[in-house]
Amino acid sequence: MRYEQKWQAGRYDPAGKESYPLFPAEVPGNVQYDYSKFIGIDDLMYGTNTEKLLETENWYWEYRTRLDFVPGKQVWFVAEGIDYKFDVLLNGVNLHSQEGMYTKVELDLTESGKPGDLLQIIIHPHPCRPLEPKEPFRSAADQSSKPPVTYGWDWNPRLVISGLWKPAYIETCEDDYIYSCEPFYELNEDRTEASLVFETECDAEVTYTLSDPQGEVLYKGTDPQYTVKNVQLWWCNGQGEPNLYYWKAETSNDYREGSIGFRTFRLIQNPGTNSEPAGFPKSRYAARITPELNGRPIFAKGSNWVNPELFFGRITPQRLEEQIIAAKEANMNIFRIWGGSGINKPEFYDLCDRHGIMVWQEFMLSCNCYEGGKEYLDILEQEATSIITDLRRHASVVLWCGGNELFNGWSGMDEQSLSLRLLNALCLMLDPERPFLATSPLSGMGHGGYTFVDEATGKDCLQLWQASHHTAYTEFGNPAIAPVEQLKKVIPAEELFPIRETPSWIHHHGFKAWGPERWLCLSTIEKYFGEQASLEDLVEKSNWLQCEGYKGIFEEARRQAPYCSMAINWCYQEPWICAANNSLLSYPTVKKPAYYAVQGSLRPTLASARIPKFQWNPKEVFSAQLWLLNDAPAAAETEITATLTLEGEVLATLTWKATAEAGRNKMGPTLNAVLPGATDLSEMTLALTASDPSLNSEYKLCFKNKKKKVAFKQMNA
Repeated sequence: MRYEQKWQAGRYDPAGKESYPLFPAEVPGNVQYDYSKFIGIDDLMYGTNTEKLLETENWYWEYRTRLDFVPGKQVWFVAEGIDYKFDVLLNGVNLHSQEGMYTKVELDLTESGKPGDLLQIIIHPHPCRPLEPKEPFRSAADQSSKPPVTYGWDWNPRLVISGLWKPAYIETCEDDYIYSCEPFYELNEDRTEASLVFETECDAEVTYTLSDPQGEVLYKGTDPQYTVKNVQLWWCNGQGEPNLYYWKAETSNDYREGSIGFRTFRLIQNPGTNSEPAGFPKSRYAARITPELNGRPIFAKGSNWVNPELFFGRITPQRLEEQIIAAKEANMNIFRIWGGSGINKPEFYDLCDRHGIMVWQEFMLSCNCYEGGKEYLDILEQEATSIITDLRRHASVVLWCGGNELFNGWSGMDEQSLSLRLLNALCLMLDPERPFLATSPLSGMGHGGYTFVDEATGKDCLQLWQASHHTAYTEFGNPAIAPVEQLKKVIPAEELFPIRETPSWIHHHGFKAWGPERWLCLSTIEKYFGEQASLEDLVEKSNWLQCEGYKGIFEEARRQAPYCSMAINWCYQEPWICAANNSLLSYPTVKKPAYYAVQGSLRPTLASARIPKFQWNPKEVFSAQLWLLNDAPAAAETEITATLTLEGEVLATLTWKATAEAGRNKMGPTLNAVLPGATDLSEMTLALTASDPSLNSEYKLCFKNKKKKVAFKQMNA
């Protein structure tokens, strides 16, 4: 029997000299959020309000409760996750000390605890290495297994949180309590049969029930081994059904239950990359990065998942479901769980299992040199062991990764780094069938860029990607200004327009997030469209660039298949309202125009155009190469008519009868047109109309017109 407890929290003085007021605490939750409400901060997102909590990262905190339960044969205190370093006290006596937020606490209180006793959890200040001048702020977390994003990132404010971020409760049980139960299986060579065995820890006889994806009971009995015939495989979104079998293990007074997705997964060599360079010196070839699911090579298309809230404890199953369903509807089949934001709540992985979203899971290392000593490695081993054993049952979790950008110059790690050797060894020992990557990117893969125009070359992202040649694009982005309605929620009215470097615009990552003008990129907007008269105009033009940028990159990556096997943009969502960001969703789940653009570009089959650049000049020769993109498991056939118009005036047309094999793209003819001379017109559209309307596509391009003076419009707040 599980008994929820009523919790209070407050600042704590370990020396006992100061006494601080207590306030109600939400569990699961984070103490900084509860404290902000207690001191009267109604909206932490508004203006620069999160800065009011910066000093709290150096405080000790206390959670306390008076135990409330009906005694049973055994009594346990269970805390599924406490962030981050803490002690557990019962009536003032220390029962347990721990560092690490991913390892469950289970304390036997049968002899020592009774109703009404005082239980306290004392949370220590966060690990934070003193920094040298000019050292990046994230480096403070390089000896910690705490997600470094909380120390601040270029889209996440510094807010080093702590608390009972997962459920914490009293559990009473009888002699037939099931301590653990985990299913393991092996598929035969043709994946039609699965040899299933349940590994269970229990002092009583356990009855097992297994049902197929349609709910029909296949087996019920006490033998923990069973052979599943005519297996219905688990497939990712767009490749088949994410079939799940459901199991239950039960005794008279207890039970455990879960799901199983039968599938095989491995990473195979990308075509064209498995040969050594000609001549000497020889060197290694590009890392394997083509996903193979159930024997079928898959093009992985999706997004980088980051923390969807500033306060991890307040992430709800409803929020997770909204965002995962949105990804499924956007035709995505993979999330890369960016190492900087750590491990998600259990409900996330259950939902990915159910909706067919593959999960690339990174450990909580990012952009630092994690060359810790024995203390750091011991905690990393503890945390990684808990993570692997918790997540390995999920069909959606297809690969492990040490962390983000660990081999880049600013991190300075390599294959000999002890932390990565440790993680690789743990994955091999505890979950040998899943691939392990040391980091992303590896040889052959690409990260970046993150703006529409590359500052070094002046080229737009369409030009850059068509000149790129990578096996996988696992981070790339285009920024856009948030919707006006979102901006009004966080930027004071007097700062809204004209946009300038005010504290709120800076704090919400409009300026100085990563370079002086990112992520607003106002000079890029002016370059293409001239001076904008209103905030609404700026937002509209900014989102135009983000839409066409993301379409161009995603579709180009797909055109480069099978040499290229992944396109995963930076990033999917955000933890608070950013003034500007690379994300497809504005907080909490507001779909930006780019979400719909990406949704179209990730359709299993679509008419596509390779357009050399975004902006065109008078009298230039326009060209667009037609393609039929098809990563579906079935062949495609359609007739495509390409029509180029300049604000309604037809400039050129071309018709192509296209066919593509299952999982293959087809290149077609090129549409050419001589553009007119200088004109006041500025918007050019290429429409691809297919005999199957579900394959239609459209591209909105910029025609360099005569610049006109605009009437400046003050924001009506």
